Amino acid sequence: MGWRTKFVFLLIVYAAGFATAVYCLAPTPDQKSQQPLQLAQVGSALNSQQLVKSFNSGMHKCIGFSKEAAIEAAKLIRTKMADASKAQSKG
Repeated sequence: MGWRTKFVFLLIVYAAGFATAVYCLAPTPDQKSQQPLQLAQVGSALNSQQLVKSFNSGMHKCIGFSKEAAIEAAKLIRTKMADASKAQSKG
């Protein structure tokens, strides 16, 4: 890695650490202004079969996207490796 890549990486890590510190040190909202969540009402409002179908559909979409991204990444890596081997054989 070049020094620019290392610098950008360290800048991202620093920014993430700073954001985490701000999040941890920020005051919490007043609990009296929010109504308490009653889990019994939430459970009765949701149909469990619809929730399961929705979650299942979302997971299948996520897995499909991951597979497509992995295939594209493999193609990119293969082309880069082929280009590098051609450059080494010429030089």
